Amino acid sequence: MNPEDALKIVIRPYVTEKTFDLIESQNKICFLVDIKASKKKIKSAIETLYQVKVMSVNTAITITGKKAFVRFSPESHASDLASKLGLV
Repeated sequence: MNPEDALKIVIRPYVTEKTFDLIESQNKICFLVDIKASKKKIKSAIETLYQVKVMSVNTAITITGKKAFVRFSPESHASDLASKLGLV
């Protein structure tokens, strides 16, 4: 996937107190994504944009939009990516 398509899928990181706790406890970061994006496309977009290895993607459609809870592999730490994104 090229970076232009990936930027259309991943809108921005979504940070609340609950999602912030997921970074340390479960190695996950939550992102707001395009409502039409599939889990496979979200996984590919995250790996393309941030050069990390994704283990799984869970999605939820809420009032604020579609959220993707992205779990990273043990060699890719969510806390490292969070600090690069300026979330920490």
